[in-house]
Amino acid sequence: MKLYNSIGPNPHVVRMAIAEKGMTIAVENIDIMANANRTGDYITKVPTGGTPALELDDGRIISEITVIAEYLEDVQPTPAIIGTTPEERAETRMWVRRIDLGYCEPMANGFRATEGRPMFAPRFSLVSEGAGAELKALAAEKLLWLDGLMKGDFVCGNRFTLADILLFCFIEFGAAVGQPMPAGATWLPAWRERVAARPSAKA
Repeated sequence: MKLYNSIGPNPHVVRMAIAEKGMTIAVENIDIMANANRTGDYITKVPTGGTPALELDDGRIISEITVIAEYLEDVQPTPAIIGTTPEERAETRMWVRRIDLGYCEPMANGFRATEGRPMFAPRFSLVSEGAGAELKALAAEKLLWLDGLMKGDFVCGNRFTLADILLFCFIEFGAAVGQPMPAGATWLPAWRERVAARPSAKA
């Protein structure tokens, strides 16, 4: 297998999942700042132009970060980052979906429409800068909603899962692009420290 890697939170999610699995996968870096993901061979392999993507040994390409993580779990079930029972897997997938739609999407689109606008505007349509500010506010609201629900060490209680990986990578990215963790959060700061201390966080 080969991972097509780049900067940004999406590749970080997959690298962290690979590290948690203890897997070794060849890496090819794609220069998204130079638009290499939207030209040449890459756009032929990955029509969305998104990174990362995983090229399988038979040449097939898998993209979308949660799909790649699911595939890694299927080919190497342990250590589990999604779950070992139907109930655990359902719980993880539920929180991944909530975090992805409720926080990651508005946070990322808010960034693209504002600070990231010079890079992204020539590549695809964006909401207005005013709408971008509203998306950032929605993302922060969703983080506080999540913060108020959480009780255990991790999103799924005592299990470290893909939900934690997704949330951590996007919170770290948000903090670097003008969307810090909301000041009113009480559970998230200690959770973030627990996840940041894992070796995989540096992947």
